Amino acid sequence: MSRQRLSYAGVAVAVPVTVPYVRYSTRSAHWFAGHAIDALVKASGVPKAQIDGLCLSSFSLAPDTAVGVTQHLGLSPRWLDHVPTGGASGVMCLRRAARAVQAGDADVVACVAADTNHVDSFRQTLGSFSNFARDATYPYGSGGPNSIFAFITANYMRTFGAKREDFGRIAVDQRSNALKNPNAMFKKPLTLDEYMAARPISDPIHLFDCVMPCAGAEAFLVMTQERARDLGLAHAVIRGAIERHNAYSSDPVMVRGGWLADRDDLYAQASVKPADIDVVQTYDDYPVIVMMQFEDLGFCQKGEASAFVQSHTMTHDGSFPNNTSGGQLSAGQAGAAGGFLGMTETLRQLTDSAGARTVPNAQLGLVAGFGMVTYDRCLCTGAVILGRPE
Repeated sequence: MSRQRLSYAGVAVAVPVTVPYVRYSTRSAHWFAGHAIDALVKASGVPKAQIDGLCLSSFSLAPDTAVGVTQHLGLSPRWLDHVPTGGASGVMCLRRAARAVQAGDADVVACVAADTNHVDSFRQTLGSFSNFARDATYPYGSGGPNSIFAFITANYMRTFGAKREDFGRIAVDQRSNALKNPNAMFKKPLTLDEYMAARPISDPIHLFDCVMPCAGAEAFLVMTQERARDLGLAHAVIRGAIERHNAYSSDPVMVRGGWLADRDDLYAQASVKPADIDVVQTYDDYPVIVMMQFEDLGFCQKGEASAFVQSHTMTHDGSFPNNTSGGQLSAGQAGAAGGFLGMTETLRQLTDSAGARTVPNAQLGLVAGFGMVTYDRCLCTGAVILGRPE
């Protein structure tokens, strides 16, 4: 059955901001969200009172939700959403905010992801992440994402013949990108030999396959193109967007994600093909998931990601620019803000504000999201193609 879809025409995405990451913080998630809103106001010239929409993602707001943040920060939006989909939340917040602007339910929507990371918060997050993940792993002493993704990674390696060296190429190139990102947590180069020699964490996962949890925030504004032009804001437009939940649930262990189910729709919306994309931001909680996205988004066939990474350089100036900020593997994972990192980075690439890591002549960027792991798979996937305004 064919789908009748309203395009995202007339919507602008602008003002990417980052609240600098710190390894640990005694500040609350509210503090980081507040600094993100403050940065949006200062960078855009839009008074806080004119931000009449808020879409928020966070793992560490409890006992509050987005509505508690409005009181804390003195906001009075007429449109509000809380999107608890972790790594997929950037794409999903953008989709919802864009529709709110098109419908006239809000004029200016702040999309914000913020989390803290104090000594005990990560353990608390893991313990309450989901009933399924907790019940399936904790009784066996294997709670947490490292063991879960070791299971997924080992299965992928057995199924498709991927090697650790293939994953290492992703991590090494992303570290190269991170060295040109002033907000990145990691400041030292990484070689493939160092990657291979790193200590094991949960076989076959080793140290540099893992993100560094930290505290921070990412945010951007959504409004009409007309308003963005009136404000003199450099912006991108939405060429197409998709999301999917609980895809391929019959697969014994995850080897593909919901991107595969909807990628033809994504490219049809944008009237482009994978080869037309200039810069890609994959969700990179672990390198195996990056390789799945290369396949499921159509840059190579299923099972061919190893050959793909062997034949490409994934630095900002390489043949296939991927995660040009350094991604979470080298910039850090500030909780739910990891799901916004690809969005803010693509906006910087398309508005000529990426500095030393600029992808030359980038016109189209694809951002993929992936979130909410439960034992042997993740439940939420999404992707958006952003472009420069015509």
